[in-house]
Amino acid sequence: MAVKVLILEDNPVARSFLCRVVRESFSDSIAITEAGDLEAARAQVRLAGGASGLHGVDPFKLILVDLELPDGNGMELLAELTQYPATKIVTTLYSDDDHLFPALQCGADGYLLKEDRFEVLVEELQKIVRGQPPLSPAIARRLLTHFRQGGRADGRDGRAPDSGFSTSPDHLTTSAPVPIGKLPDHERLTPRESEVLTYLSKGFTIKEIASLMGIKWFTVNDHIKSIYKKLNVSSRAEAAVLATKQGLV
Repeated sequence: MAVKVLILEDNPVARSFLCRVVRESFSDSIAITEAGDLEAARAQVRLAGGASGLHGVDPFKLILVDLELPDGNGMELLAELTQYPATKIVTTLYSDDDHLFPALQCGADGYLLKEDRFEVLVEELQKIVRGQPPLSPAIARRLLTHFRQGGRADGRDGRAPDSGFSTSPDHLTTSAPVPIGKLPDHERLTPRESEVLTYLSKGFTIKEIASLMGIKWFTVNDHIKSIYKKLNVSSRAEAAVLATKQGLV
C-alpha cells in the first residue's frame, strides 16, 4: 500500500517542487494529495479519517504545511491536527522566531525552508526515517542560538517558550516515567510494540526495524509514538532505560 502524503501549498510551482522532494526522499510507494488552500486541505483530511484519524481509515502519514495561505495560516491546520497520526512538517519561506516557535507550539514535527536546495530538503526529510526532526540548517542554527542565549524569544525572561518540541518523533514533553506495573491494561504494550521497543533498545534505526519486521517505516514510527505515550517518555534513551528496568527487553 502506498504511503499517503498531503502537501498544502498555494503556489503551484512550489507545490510541484515539494512533490519532487518527497518522491526523491523515500523509497516507499508514495501517493501524494495536493491542496492549494486550507479548506481544500481540511476536505482531504476529512476524507482520510478526520482530525483525529478514524480507526479503519487509511490516514495521511506525512503532511507538509505552508504557513501563509490565501484563506488563512497553516498554523490553524497544525493546531487542528494535534491528534492526527501523521508527521507534520512546515515548509515555508519564513525563518523568523515569530513564525518558527508558534509553528512548533502548534505541533509541527519539523521546519523546512523552501529556499533550501533540493538536495538539502531531501536529506532533511530522510531524517524522519531515523527518528530525527527535519530542520533546515538555518532553522537548526536559530534554535541552537536561541537556547544558548537563554530562550529570550518573548523579551521578558530567560526561559525558553514552551514549544512542546523535542527531537523525539512525536515531540512529547518530558515527564517522569510511569512504572509499567501501574499502567492499566489498555495502556500496556502490544506484542508488536514490545518487539519495536526491543529493537530500539538495541540501537536499531527506524528504517532497520522496518526491514527486520517487514513493515513500513511509517508504521514503525506509529508504534514508537504509542510506546512513548504508554511509557510516558519522550526519547528512545528514556524508553530503553525504562524497558530494561521493567524487564520488557
